[in-house]
Amino acid sequence: MAMILDATLREGEQTPGVYFDSHIKLAIADLLDQIGVDIIEAGHPVVSPDIHRSVNQIARRNLKARIGAHSRSKESDIDLALACGVSFLGIFYCVSDQRLNHVFKKELTGAIDQIVKVIRYAKDADPNIMIRYTPEDTVRSQFENVVSVAVAAVQAGADIISIADTTGFLIPGSENNMYAYVSRLKEALSAKGLEPKIAVHCHNDRGLALANALDGYRAGAEIIDASVLGLGERAGIVDLAQLIIALLTMNENMTHLNPKKLTELYGLVSKYAGIAIPVHFPVMGKNAFTHCAGVHTHAAVKDPTHYQSLDPGILNRQMEVSLDHMSGISSVQWALEKLNIELDNEMIIQVLNQIKTIGQKGRIVDLIELKHIVDWCKKHPVPPEENSNNIM
Repeated sequence: MAMILDATLREGEQTPGVYFDSHIKLAIADLLDQIGVDIIEAGHPVVSPDIHRSVNQIARRNLKARIGAHSRSKESDIDLALACGVSFLGIFYCVSDQRLNHVFKKELTGAIDQIVKVIRYAKDADPNIMIRYTPEDTVRSQFENVVSVAVAAVQAGADIISIADTTGFLIPGSENNMYAYVSRLKEALSAKGLEPKIAVHCHNDRGLALANALDGYRAGAEIIDASVLGLGERAGIVDLAQLIIALLTMNENMTHLNPKKLTELYGLVSKYAGIAIPVHFPVMGKNAFTHCAGVHTHAAVKDPTHYQSLDPGILNRQMEVSLDHMSGISSVQWALEKLNIELDNEMIIQVLNQIKTIGQKGRIVDLIELKHIVDWCKKHPVPPEENSNNIM
């Protein structure tokens, strides 16, 4: 069964222009906990005093989820994170030859020594701390480097090795895919007698973050990173709601997850991140359960499963019908029932024609406007022969 690590409060704040005040961070953490997220990455304490204070506050909130902090491979970062009282520590250090040679000016052995040193330092300070080590840009680093540092990290006390597709490089089904990478790394570690948990951190540069994460899950990864709205560097990471729905579909044992709280969470994050939820966004977008075309609506009104594979009720949402130029009689009938209005067939057709005219201007008629249209049509009836027959 997969564990979900939500990184909205850490990776999410790496979205340009996004920052959550401390009281909003607490509210977000509370909702994540109610949803059933296993690990909440609360931030990187060394970045600023405000983030340090927020991590401290969240860690001491007595939530069910593990509360984590981000840390460079430096003892000073470890000290600051542990002082917050977190129960999860994410340590990162890139070991690709390119970064080692051109950025860190360090040999692989020197990098491994530094990583081992800080992991042991953290474990000595708190033997119960759960430690994740991430070789940043894992999938583009030399595999031999990744195996060497992962083995050393686990032997030093790391509980989790995270496979980071830092640039959204992987493509399912191609030569470079997450399923193969997870399988290969697990085999290499197992050959050394090591069985750490494997996490996957997938960026969405090619729009494949969720697909790559699920690829990793199928290969045996136990932890998947996500964020609300997929917030994060550049194109962001895996979207939390989409991940939860996928996992609920793939694994019936994920009963601890409560997706009904997602709507409230997304509204909160969207408002204070200043980023609107795209209307066509899967799962949480306004149009995710809205039917438009007359043929679709006619079938969906009778049985939503004709054009829905996901029940909106699990998200505390309902199926909707759009009234615009694509509408048919069934769309109008559905909306009139919502308003408890009864009309004869001729009047319904007149109302529909008026809706289509408005829709051709690029507008959608809501239920409030529909009442006004009905009133207008009653006062200005059109002879039957003038009503259009071009309806669905």
